[in-house]
Amino acid sequence: MARSLKKGPFVANHSLRRIGNLNMKKERRIIVTRSRASAIVPIMIGHTIAVYNGQEHLPIYITDRMVGHKPGEFVPTRSFRGHAKSDKKSRR
Repeated sequence: MARSLKKGPFVANHSLRRIGNLNMKKERRIIVTRSRASAIVPIMIGHTIAVYNGQEHLPIYITDRMVGHKPGEFVPTRSFRGHAKSDKKSRR
C-alpha cells in the first residue's frame, strides 16, 4: 500500500533539519545518513548526501532529476565481481 498523499513523502527529520540550516547559512557540506528509504525533496538539490550501504557511507550529489526517488536507489549494496573463469554453468 502506498503512502497517503495527505502525509506527503517520507523524509528523515534530521536530514531535513540539517539541510535547512545549511541552506540558511548558504553552506555546502556532506550530510551523513543511514536513511535509504526517505524521499529526495527539492530543497536537497545541490547538496551531497553520504548514504550507508551496509559497509560504508557513499556520497551522492543530489540533482534535480533525482527528486521523488530515494537515496538507496543510487547506492548499490552488492558488488558484482564477475563469474568464475572455470564456471561452465554461467556460459549456458
